Amino acid sequence: MMLTVLTLGGALMGATTIAGLLMLYQIRQGSDINHSARAVFAADAGIEWGLYNLLCAEDPTKQPCPDPELPTFRNGATVTVECLDDAGAAVADCNPNQTITIKALGRSGNVARAFCILDNCDGAPAN
Repeated sequence: MMLTVLTLGGALMGATTIAGLLMLYQIRQGSDINHSARAVFAADAGIEWGLYNLLCAEDPTKQPCPDPELPTFRNGATVTVECLDDAGAAVADCNPNQTITIKALGRSGNVARAFCILDNCDGAPAN
C-alpha cells in the first residue's frame, strides 16, 4: 500500500512539474510577441530594401539607385539582408543582373524572424 501511494505521488508530482514547465514556455512566448512583431517588420523592411535595389535600375527616376544603406529602426530592431546569385554566392547591392534570391533576417531582443523571396529559398542552388 505504501509503495502504491509513493508511486502515485511521484507520478502526480512529475506530471505537475511537466505541466508547469510547459506553462512557463507559453508565458515566455506570449511575452516575446512584442519582439516577434518588431523582428517580422524588420525582416519585411529588409525584403523591401532588397527589392528596391533589385528593381530600381528599371526606373531611372528612383534615387539613390541602389540604396547603399540598410534601414535603421528606432524601436531597436535590426535587419541583415543577403542577395544571392543562382550559385548561392552573395551579390553586392542586390545587383539586378545577378540576384536570384533575397533573404532578410530581422532581430529584436532574443527573437529572430526571416523572410526569403524569389528563388533558392531552401539554400540549394537554383536550376
